[in-house]
Amino acid sequence: MIFVAIVTAIAGEFKITPFSGEVFRIGLGSSAFLLSLLLMKHLPYVYTGIITGITVLLFRTLEDGILTQGAASFSASAQTHLSAAFYYMAFAIAMSLIKREWDQFHPFVLGLFLSVIDLMSNEIELLARSLIFHSANMFTEQLLYITVTAVVRSYFVVGIYNSVTINQMRVVHNEQQKRMEQMLNTNSGLYGEVFYLRKSMDTIEQITAKSHNLYEKINGAGLKSYSRTILEITQQIHEVKKDSQRILAGLLKLFDRDFASDMRLAEVVEFAIKSNLGYSAMLGKKIQFKSDIQTDYCSDQYLPLLTVINNLVSNAVEAIEVQGSILVSAYEQGAETIILVADNGVGISEQDRDMIFAPGFTTKFNQEGFAATGIGLSHVRDIVHSLGGDIHLLSDKPGFQSTFVITILTDTLKKGA
Repeated sequence: MIFVAIVTAIAGEFKITPFSGEVFRIGLGSSAFLLSLLLMKHLPYVYTGIITGITVLLFRTLEDGILTQGAASFSASAQTHLSAAFYYMAFAIAMSLIKREWDQFHPFVLGLFLSVIDLMSNEIELLARSLIFHSANMFTEQLLYITVTAVVRSYFVVGIYNSVTINQMRVVHNEQQKRMEQMLNTNSGLYGEVFYLRKSMDTIEQITAKSHNLYEKINGAGLKSYSRTILEITQQIHEVKKDSQRILAGLLKLFDRDFASDMRLAEVVEFAIKSNLGYSAMLGKKIQFKSDIQTDYCSDQYLPLLTVINNLVSNAVEAIEVQGSILVSAYEQGAETIILVADNGVGISEQDRDMIFAPGFTTKFNQEGFAATGIGLSHVRDIVHSLGGDIHLLSDKPGFQSTFVITILTDTLKKGA
């Protein structure tokens, strides 16, 4: 409130005096005060108006004393500028009455309300001056000039306010977009980890059951020492399962399921491409990403879908040595949705084509010669299978070395189908 009061007092010195011989002024102080109230809606307007009025009164009184080198008396100067304090107080009180509603106003309507408030506040200031100095308030002579000034000033400030508000909305939108992308990227990664952890737990469950059956058979055969060892192994496997359950519970808590209930197919593809644009730049590769989306609908299966597409696109980025192109396309064929991820990288050799989806298979080695984990494509295949779909490698698409084709029933992907 003090900041607004000081800014208003200083801005008020940039002024014109429309009426000859009058101390009544039209300056930037009113515009600065109005813009401050519009931008700082959290302020208590009435108190802000009172503090601003008193600050303006003291500022102008001190200014008169400095300019006249003490020739003007403090009381006379204060009396002269007292009416200006009433302007800001009246303006703030009137603004407090529409404070809750103006966000719903069209800018034209808001400007009209502010013009009326400005006009009324100016008339209160003139009325106060006429009472203080016992002079007539020449309302008809001053009305036209004050009205035009109020309208111009109000719509000028509304224009600035709308520009600032739009810019703030853009900043907020960009921040929300970044947050959504971060959460989407995180959730996509978590989905893959959760999927494989659940698969591992199913495997552990089967191993535990088989181990316990073996224990019963060995124990029934009278081989006590062997059966005791098998029972210990079974118990250890069960402990691993319980640890996996705790890890799974922790991962599931990290999911932010509220930020998006569904995404359009085109948005999923766009996000996968956008994520890998940065990845390709980090690797120092010049890759042209293309998308051809011939069908688009909302899907609540966007996380597994994004995990699959993102994995395939990142593999395509790694397959391109220096520069190349990657195409992601989607279309419907009968009751199925077909998604293609194609690249013109180094391609996949004939002897490797039958093994690329096998767990542990990899053609990637680091600088030390150690193989990568090799779970990428087997991971993709398992997720596609979990959606009831299929994935295969196509090698005869013109202009591309490798093309992965995903086929999933449209009803499985489309929300509300």
